[in-house]
Amino acid sequence: MDEPVDYWHPGAAYLYVQQLDGPGLAWEYLRRHPDYRRDWQRRHRRPELAKPWGLRLLEDPALDARDAQPLWIPEPGVVIQLYPDADPPPKAHRFGLWRIPGRKQLLHDGRRLVLLTRFVNGGVRLALAPSLEAGMPFVHAVRATANVIQNGRALAAELETLDNLAKGALPEALASPRPSPTALLELRTLQALDGTLAGASLRTVANVLFGATTVAREWHADGPLRARVRRLVRRGRGLMQGGYRKLVPLPVEEGRSRAAAQCP
Repeated sequence: MDEPVDYWHPGAAYLYVQQLDGPGLAWEYLRRHPDYRRDWQRRHRRPELAKPWGLRLLEDPALDARDAQPLWIPEPGVVIQLYPDADPPPKAHRFGLWRIPGRKQLLHDGRRLVLLTRFVNGGVRLALAPSLEAGMPFVHAVRATANVIQNGRALAAELETLDNLAKGALPEALASPRPSPTALLELRTLQALDGTLAGASLRTVANVLFGATTVAREWHADGPLRARVRRLVRRGRGLMQGGYRKLVPLPVEEGRSRAAAQCP
């Protein structure tokens, strides 16, 4: 990225992080990894580079989690699978891409079309069978696993979300005056990580996160403020260097990913 060295200073630029789920946060840490960015530049020559990172395809690291569509291996959460209905009732619903509510992104992951529809505070992922065409009656499929009942309930919840969106019942935006402690930790971790990746010192990171007045009063070589900033930076690097897998979660791969997953 060709960005100014102080691009990470405005705290407001990180507020969207409080609306991200685990996979969204995982992407935020992964996309900052210098080796991942290097692999993205080489993607046309070596398409196999995606798998060690836990992805089916490499995603553009310039896109944050609001616009990116990383395809994790295995797929996290619920993916609504759509297939043609082999025995449809007379008044069966028919598939129409533009009838699906939300802001849509469509791509091919090498096996099938995947549609992600986004809305306030969330999104739903749909996998479209190759034989499904516009106007066809269709069914929703649940993968047969040991947790099929739990998966079915999760699928029903996602379908209810889509139904409410189609009826105009949009989810409420997060309107709390302050981020939760957990969200604030992620905000500060990502901001501190960006600062160190940009070459900033721990004291400069502290100035940006907590203010120059607080730093002038509380910054000491063995003081709690310095220790707090060091923990934020250490946490950010650990998540970037493999810890992001625990947020998805993803299986540990051999080689690079296995080593990365053992980082603190």
